[in-house]
Amino acid sequence: MKVTRAALPFLPLCQGRLPELPGLPQLPGRLTGLSVALLKATALEFAILAGHLLLYPSGITQERRPVPTPLPPDAAPLPTGARPPVVLLHGFIDNRSVFVLLRRSLAQHGRRQIESLNYSPLTCDIRTAAELLGRHIADICERTGQERVDIVGHSLGGLIARYYVQRLGGDSRVRTLVTLGTPHAGTRVAPLANAHPIVRQMRPGSTVLEELQQSAPGCRTHFVAFWSDLDHLMDPLEAASIDHPDLMAQNVRVSGIGHLALPVHPAVATGVRQALDLDQTSGVTTGGAERQPESGAGGLTVA
Repeated sequence: MKVTRAALPFLPLCQGRLPELPGLPQLPGRLTGLSVALLKATALEFAILAGHLLLYPSGITQERRPVPTPLPPDAAPLPTGARPPVVLLHGFIDNRSVFVLLRRSLAQHGRRQIESLNYSPLTCDIRTAAELLGRHIADICERTGQERVDIVGHSLGGLIARYYVQRLGGDSRVRTLVTLGTPHAGTRVAPLANAHPIVRQMRPGSTVLEELQQSAPGCRTHFVAFWSDLDHLMDPLEAASIDHPDLMAQNVRVSGIGHLALPVHPAVATGVRQALDLDQTSGVTTGGAERQPESGAGGLTVA
């Protein structure tokens, strides 16, 4: 099953969208509106970048994790309705500090088990990083007694998580994978960055992306891909959406912000929480709200 429109928990946030690009030459007023939106988004990106540079040193080291405590043989199993742990996975040349605000939002709304994984900026292969993620998730499941986790991946982090799910059997461990500005179809931006092997793996037509386009019958993970129409690191913009016939995938268009704002903006955080709280079997959120029927193309307008 493939869902390519925003499912309705996200629609109440906003219905508005920026003007479509093909009409811009004939509609100067819309061009002006788009220019203003671009200026606002760019200014926000610089502000977020400045703040993130200040926080970056705090996220360089791996976060401390409790020592696993084996459950006694007669221990009662965890309630089936308990929320799975959430794993946060950062993007290229970044670290866990990018999730400070999102992590706080998740914790304030009932998520008690949230962990981040730092992978080395020297990592040169998405496959190797995916194997590391698999070991990390196995450790979390052992420590928490949970069988599955949820993952939120920003940019490259989402691609690493998707590779783990699709190619390394991670769908048995991952219930929901939310990606934020992840180049699922590859991005052509910044050609000079091709000197780095992992950047080459994010290019359209790379062997890694070709592997992800192969069949994935019976994949049990639900995917939600947030993509922004002002994402300066996606070329084309729709590269951050998922198009695969075997995946349960939902694509959510975000208007008004850029790449760096996706893991930071409160409206996106709300959408992420709704995606994680959605019970895919019953169609309701853990708070009891009914899932609305699917309607026209929608998304988040956060400007």
